[in-house]
Amino acid sequence: MTGPSMLPTFAVDGEIVIEDNITYRLFPDSLKRGDLIVAKSPIDPDNTIICKRVIGLPGDIVCVDPTGEYAPTTEHIKVPKGHIWVSGDNASFSRDSRTYGPMPKGLVIGRIVMRVCLILSFAVLHMSQFLPKIWPPRAITIFRNPTTTIE
Repeated sequence: MTGPSMLPTFAVDGEIVIEDNITYRLFPDSLKRGDLIVAKSPIDPDNTIICKRVIGLPGDIVCVDPTGEYAPTTEHIKVPKGHIWVSGDNASFSRDSRTYGPMPKGLVIGRIVMRVCLILSFAVLHMSQFLPKIWPPRAITIFRNPTTTIE
């Protein structure tokens, strides 16, 4: 993950998180206010993945911009069916629902369930220079014992 939009929850660069992509697909209504999600960007869904916090669910009435940067703090909106309202934790440096409005739930990829500890993150980042040499595998060989018969 990179970018300042989720400070102080996540660092600007180098965070490693674990996502749950299965539960959301099986139970799309399982999202709750406060969940951290990974989604395709409503602005550039083919090339950009975003991480945001769910602020409002379908039917909720939310303040469009509590900071007052983009809209008066008195402006509210009802989140339409099939959409959610998302926000970055660092509102000053976040492009979120204040910019693009309610986000379609279909763009959600999954929910972040945990951040990997910093020591493990450092080890993985340090080892990443070696990973392209061993992963992904370039070829698969199946070894069989020619003297064994399978009936």
